[in-house]
Amino acid sequence: MATAEEQAAYRRALDEAEQRLGFRLETFLEATPGEPDNAADFKRIATVHAFGDSWPRTQYLDTRTRALISVTIAAALGVHEPLRGQIRIALNSGATPEEIVELFIHLEAYAGAARAFDGYTIAAEVFAERAG
Repeated sequence: MATAEEQAAYRRALDEAEQRLGFRLETFLEATPGEPDNAADFKRIATVHAFGDSWPRTQYLDTRTRALISVTIAAALGVHEPLRGQIRIALNSGATPEEIVELFIHLEAYAGAARAFDGYTIAAEVFAERAG
């Protein structure tokens, strides 16, 4: 069971995630059938680490730059749902669709065409979602 301090940090991280993503994460973090009790700990720790500890650090990297880096990492790793979220965060942080396309052009040169096209498919879906 998380302490009161840990729960407060988790609430702050969830608020930060909502600010970045434009929606609440709780529905994605709910327990699913068969999960052990400590799954909630994993989800809380990972959420606090990403949205409570990393994203608010703007002294050396602004949020827009951090978002573009995060899109690049998720695309290079080939993790589609996190990539979808990172593209939303980048757009919500002031990155333009054109800059994201340029990111994929650069990614293609260093991570390969297959990985870049695979990730760009997700970007195109997010662009369409925002246009519609």
